[in-house]
Amino acid sequence: MKTFLFIIIVLLSGASAGLIHGTVNFAIVEPYLDQAIGIENQNLFTSGEEEDTPQFWAEYEGYRTWQKSGQILAGIILGISMGALFGIVFALSRSSLPGNNDVKKSIVLAGVMWFALYLIPFLKYPANPPTVGDGETVVLRAILYVSFIAISGIGVIAFYQLSKKLKNNKKFVTLIGYCAFITVAFIAMPENPDEITAPMNLINEFRIMSVLAVSSFWISIGIILGFFWHRLESDKETTQYT
Repeated sequence: MKTFLFIIIVLLSGASAGLIHGTVNFAIVEPYLDQAIGIENQNLFTSGEEEDTPQFWAEYEGYRTWQKSGQILAGIILGISMGALFGIVFALSRSSLPGNNDVKKSIVLAGVMWFALYLIPFLKYPANPPTVGDGETVVLRAILYVSFIAISGIGVIAFYQLSKKLKNNKKFVTLIGYCAFITVAFIAMPENPDEITAPMNLINEFRIMSVLAVSSFWISIGIILGFFWHRLESDKETTQYT
């Protein structure tokens, strides 16, 4: 595939999946963010750090409106960046992915990347709404989360490369190897340093909605990129035979 077409496919697929993710996130996650921030505001009033005044609420509403209005755009930008990564990985691994067409291959890859880069890190460091977490630990929490993403991703690449050197009846060994590797990493990595003080029903519902929102991106990118890739490859073959 020509570089220009590849870039167009990646950008369009990433932006489309990002738009879907941003829209889903706005619809199902934002209500829980509003609840969590409401609790956070009440804690600020109780502690005396802020005063419950019209000026406070005017500034708050203005900030939240700005935040919400930019959420879909942020989803598109994030989708383009993640779509670029997904497109490169798909181009490099397409020939070895299971499936009899590009859509199925793309969905399989999306599932693998969702599992390794999102679900596994999420299980170790699940998402929390704004009311949870000390501002002084935000850098540490970000480092831990990104580090675990890197560990899981590198583990998948390493065991995938190993699987290519093994015969079909021995490939399951690499799956067991990855499971053992990520289990050790899961145990060895430090726990989230912040204590959860918000209502657990809010935390759990927020986490469920977060999983659904992020999953909508990976499902979308797998279907959309696979569809475009399949169509262009089919058109290319048709042109060659006419």
